[in-house]
Amino acid sequence: MVETAARKPIGIFDSGVGGLTVVKEVCKKLPHENIIYLGDTARVPYGTRSAQTVQKYAISNTDFLLTQDIKLLVIACNTASAVATGTLKNKYGLPIIDVVRPGARAAVEASRTKRIGIIGTDGTILSGAYQKEIKRLEPDSTIFTQACPLFVPLAEAGWYEQDDEVVMLTARRYLGPLVESGIDTLVLGCTHYPILKEAIQAVMGPGIRLIDSAEATACDVMQMLDRQHILNDAAVPGTSTFFVTDIPHRFAETGSRFLGRAFSDVSVIDIVQL
Repeated sequence: MVETAARKPIGIFDSGVGGLTVVKEVCKKLPHENIIYLGDTARVPYGTRSAQTVQKYAISNTDFLLTQDIKLLVIACNTASAVATGTLKNKYGLPIIDVVRPGARAAVEASRTKRIGIIGTDGTILSGAYQKEIKRLEPDSTIFTQACPLFVPLAEAGWYEQDDEVVMLTARRYLGPLVESGIDTLVLGCTHYPILKEAIQAVMGPGIRLIDSAEATACDVMQMLDRQHILNDAAVPGTSTFFVTDIPHRFAETGSRFLGRAFSDVSVIDIVQL
């Protein structure tokens, strides 16, 4: 029974291409695991939606992934993690991992001065989820926040190069106040943002540590699977299957550049009909 459960896939969802940052780290750390990924590209971005709307989206995404017989769910969207994790845990009886808690923990561990910056979507910043978790872990921390909503459409469009004038102008406009704040650590509080990491680092300077929650999330996935005794110990590499709710060619194009490997087999689903 445990062996059968171990062969089941890990389900991961995000509003679009950003969650591939989590897929990349999970594949690196757990190369034998099978992954089912859902990018809700028809309803991206989530960060400008109300909490109630994002909760509805998160439920419909999870309902779809459950049809794929997943063994564990990763909410690879910071906005959904911030406002819908409790809802999903109350509704579904499967292990669920969000990206906020691993990211907050990594930031606290990395910061020497306890001055921590957070960038994210409007929804993530307004939820206060990162702020609360960081303060829980380190009550003496000083936190600075900045919403950067345009980073998501830039990443979705494949505009993320450091030599792109639009990308750099946007990054300077958003990040200027944080450069002056004296932080030593900056949380990339959206899974789209690591796609723009080079541009963000160029604006912040080499002395600021950027925290990508994807690596810490992958560690939590491994620990959870181990505790549940459902790590896939198959001798063959795992498979990754991708679903989107709209515009598969753009997802495949941007995703291929980011993952460093081509993938054209992206299936489109009508999540409203589920």
